[in-house]
Amino acid sequence: MRRVIALVLLSLFTGLSVAGRGQDDRLPGFAGGSSRPQREWEQAFRALPEPRVMRDAMQRLTARPHHVGSPYDKDNAEWMLARLEEWGLDAQIERFDVLFPTPKERLVEMLEPTAFTLRLDEPVLAVDATSDQKSEQLPTYNAYSADGDVTAPLVYVNYGLPEDYEQLERLGVSVEGAIAIARYGNAWRGIKPKVAAEHGAVGCIIYSDPRDDGYFSGDVFPVGPMRPKDGVQRGSVMDAPLYPGDPLTPGVGATPGAVRLDRKDAATITKIPVLPISYGDAQPLLAALTGPLAPVEWRGALPITYHVGPGPAKVHMRLQFNWDLKPVYNVIARIPGAVHPDEWIIRGNHHDGWVNGADDPVSGTVALLEEARAFATLAKRGWKPARTLVYCIWDGEEPMLLGSTEWVETHADELRQHAAVYINSDSNGRGFLGMGGSHSLEHFVNDVARAIDDPEAKMSVWKRKQLQRIATAKSAEARAEIRERGDLRIDALGSGTDYTAFLDHLGIATLDLGFGGADDGGVYHSIYDDFYWYTHFADTNFVYGVAMAQTIGTTVMRLAGADVLPFDFTGTADTARVYVKELRELLKTRQETIGERNRQIEEGVFRATNDHRRPTVAPKTETVPPYLNFAPLDNAVDALTDSARRYRAAVDAWLNADARPTAEAAGALDRLLIDSERALTSAAGLPRRPWFKHLLYAPGVYTGYDVKTMPGVREAIELKRYPEADQEIVRVAQALTAQAALVDRATASVAEAVARSRR
Repeated sequence: MRRVIALVLLSLFTGLSVAGRGQDDRLPGFAGGSSRPQREWEQAFRALPEPRVMRDAMQRLTARPHHVGSPYDKDNAEWMLARLEEWGLDAQIERFDVLFPTPKERLVEMLEPTAFTLRLDEPVLAVDATSDQKSEQLPTYNAYSADGDVTAPLVYVNYGLPEDYEQLERLGVSVEGAIAIARYGNAWRGIKPKVAAEHGAVGCIIYSDPRDDGYFSGDVFPVGPMRPKDGVQRGSVMDAPLYPGDPLTPGVGATPGAVRLDRKDAATITKIPVLPISYGDAQPLLAALTGPLAPVEWRGALPITYHVGPGPAKVHMRLQFNWDLKPVYNVIARIPGAVHPDEWIIRGNHHDGWVNGADDPVSGTVALLEEARAFATLAKRGWKPARTLVYCIWDGEEPMLLGSTEWVETHADELRQHAAVYINSDSNGRGFLGMGGSHSLEHFVNDVARAIDDPEAKMSVWKRKQLQRIATAKSAEARAEIRERGDLRIDALGSGTDYTAFLDHLGIATLDLGFGGADDGGVYHSIYDDFYWYTHFADTNFVYGVAMAQTIGTTVMRLAGADVLPFDFTGTADTARVYVKELRELLKTRQETIGERNRQIEEGVFRATNDHRRPTVAPKTETVPPYLNFAPLDNAVDALTDSARRYRAAVDAWLNADARPTAEAAGALDRLLIDSERALTSAAGLPRRPWFKHLLYAPGVYTGYDVKTMPGVREAIELKRYPEADQEIVRVAQALTAQAALVDRATASVAEAVARSRR
C-alpha cells in the first residue's frame, strides 16, 4: 500500500503547480483561492458580537436560580429558543427525563467533645440582590450522595485520594467505621467519597479550606472575589469515571421508552452519604480532632493545629433525598450546509447552573448565543456554510453531563455517521486562551488562535498564550520547545464537561476552548456565582466574551467552510510519542522508588515509633514492577508518524494547486477524516468501564476530571496490574496502527482525486 502511495505522490508533486501559493497564504483545509473570501467573511463575523448584548443576556439568564427541574431552567430554555427562532434559525427543544435527587433532610452535628450543629447555609449579602432568593435556591449538597444516618468518629484525610490513605496507614490511622472529612482540591469531588467508602468509611464530609479556596488567595466576597467563610461548593459526586449521564440509563438515551435500572443497581450513586460544608462549619470539627499531627503538606490555612484523629470528635450525619425524575431541556439549532449537508460541525455550551450560575455556565452561554446571532446575520447577507452547523445549549451539565450525554446516546447512530467535529465551551473569563482537544486538530486551532486579537494585551491570543507558557515553564528545555515549536501543544481532554460523550464514548474529534486565568475567584457552585459577582470581579466589560465568540465562531466557520476538513495527524503522532515516553518514565520511576523503599525497609530504616514526625507503623515491602514491552507502541507511533507526514505533504500540494477540489473528491476524503478519531476507540471500552471507549484520552478512575493519556496502560501501571498493562499496550498500538492505515487511505484518496482531475 505504501509503495503505491509513494508512486502516486511522486506524480502528484511533479505535476502540481504551487507557484504563488505559499503555505502561509492559505488557511488549513482551504484551497489557495478559497482562503481570501473565507477571511473576508471571518472579518465580517468578528465585527458582530457585542459586549452589551452579552451583558443583557447574562442579566436575564441569571435573574433567578435555574438548576435542573426548576421553573426558571425551563423558562430560560424557552427564552433562548425564541431568540434563535427570532434570528431565523431552525431550532427546537429536546427533552429528556433523568434521575436528579434534591435534598429532603440535611443534618450534621458534632456530639463530642462538645455539641455543635453545622449551619449548612450560605448567608444573604445586602450588596448581592440575588443571594436573597432562598425559596428558589438549591440547598448546599452533593447530588447523587446516598441517603444515610450515621454516627461515627471523625478522621481528617487531606484531599481524600488513594495516596492520602497510604499515608494514614503509615500513621496507624484507619477510617474503618469512621466519617472522613476531606478538603476540596487535587481531584474531582466525587473521588473523595468513592475512596473513603473503599477504605471502610461510613460517611464523608467535603469542605473548602481557605488555603485552596478562600482568604489565603485574596479578599473574600463581597470585598474581593474569593470564597467567604460560609460559602459552599455544591456539586455532583456521581462516580462519573464509570459513566456520566443519567444513572438509570447507561449507554442509552433517557427517553420515555427507555428501560431504567432500579436505583439500587445504579453503579454511579455513592455508597455512603456525603455532604459539602464551608470552612466556617469545618473549623470546629477539625479543631476538635486529636491524634497524630497532620503532615505538613496536609495543613490548610485555618487558624488551628491540624490533627488527623480519630477522636475525640464524634459526628452525626443524617441525609435524605427526593429521588425524582426531572426534565432537562436541550435547545438545538441548525444551519444547513450548502455543499456537505451530511457532515456536521457541532457547537455546545450548557445553560443550567447550580444556583444563578453567571460564571458557570452563563458566561459561556452568552458567547454561544452571540455566535449564533452573528451567523444568522451573515446568512441574511449571503453567507452559507459548506457543512451543517448544529448549535446545542445543553441542560443538566452540572449534575454530570445529563443533557449532552442523553442526547449523544439517543442520536449515537446519526452522530457516528455525520458528526465531524464537536466544539465545546463551559465558563469564560479574563486572561489566556485555553485550548484542549483531539491532536489531529492541534495545527488547525493554533492557526485560529493566531487570527484573534487579545482585547487587553493587544497581541494575538496565540502570542499571549505562548508568552504565558514560556513564563511558567519548569525547565529551560521546556521553554526552548515552546519558543521553537511551530504550534503550541494543546491539552488532552479528560472529562467534567459536555464534550465527554462526543470524544470518550463515540470518538468524535473534539475541541474545548475558553479564556481564563486572570480573574480567578472563589464562588464556584455557590449562591454568589451571580451577575453581581461576575460584573464586579470577572470579565466586567465582557470583552473576553467577545473574544470567546470570535475565537470559537472563527473555529466553527473554518471547519464548516473548509474545502476539506483541516485534520493534520503530525500532532497526533508527536503527542503519542510523548505519551509513550511518559509511560516509560512512570514505570522506571516506580521501579526505582519501590526498589529503594524495599531496600530501606529491609535495612530497618523505617521503625515503629510514637514520634508524630515519623511513621508509627513500619511499611511492608512490595513487588517491584516488571519490565513491560513498549515495542508495539514504538512501532505504531513510527507508522503513524510516517503516514501523517505523507498525508500532510499530499493534501498541502493538492490544496495549493490552481484547481479547487470537487465536492465529490472532498466528500470522499472527509469521510475518511471523520472516521480517523473513531479509529482510536475500542468497542470493548476501557477495563472495568466499557462506556469509555477512547484509548488515547479518558478521565482517570481516581482523578475524575483530569485526563489520563493512554489510560488503559497508564492506570494499569498505577494500579499495579502489570499483565493488564502489557495487554493494553497492544490494544493502544493496534488503535494507532489502525489510524495510520486510515491516514494512508486518505493520502491515496487525495492521489486518486488528483489523477481523476487530469483525465
